[in-house]
Amino acid sequence: MKLSQTPPPQNTKIGSLKRMKMNRKIIIRSEQSAPPIGPYSQAVMVNGMLFTSGQIALTPQGALVNESIEAETHQVMKNLEAILMEAQMDFNNVVKCTIFLRDMSHFQAVNEVYGSYFYTSPPARETVEVSRLPKDVSVEISCIAIQMQPDFVS
Repeated sequence: MKLSQTPPPQNTKIGSLKRMKMNRKIIIRSEQSAPPIGPYSQAVMVNGMLFTSGQIALTPQGALVNESIEAETHQVMKNLEAILMEAQMDFNNVVKCTIFLRDMSHFQAVNEVYGSYFYTSPPARETVEVSRLPKDVSVEISCIAIQMQPDFVS
């Protein structure tokens, strides 16, 4: 299957302001995060928005971290952080997260670890309990982040 290339962004003039059209799909891959375990990308950026795939507690070498729910959650957050950094972002850019838990009784422990990564203005979020997760982990987290740039440049 041949993938079509999206043309590079073009500058257009609107009045006295220039606006950058950003419509390219960019695949983000960090060597500092867990490798994908299936046919998916770690993250995709489109129009200044970064969409991460759900991250589980695998190290960059592929080892599973599962000593405790806290250790698992820290590894998930480290993976997300590495992906964000590869996209030249950090947790301040995150606007939405989804947390999947295998057991809702872990909510408080996961919440404490998760919250320690957001120093100011935590993003919107939902947490859902699911019957099973990949590799039988206890937690998986995905996020959406945005580039903090002005839309218009004079």
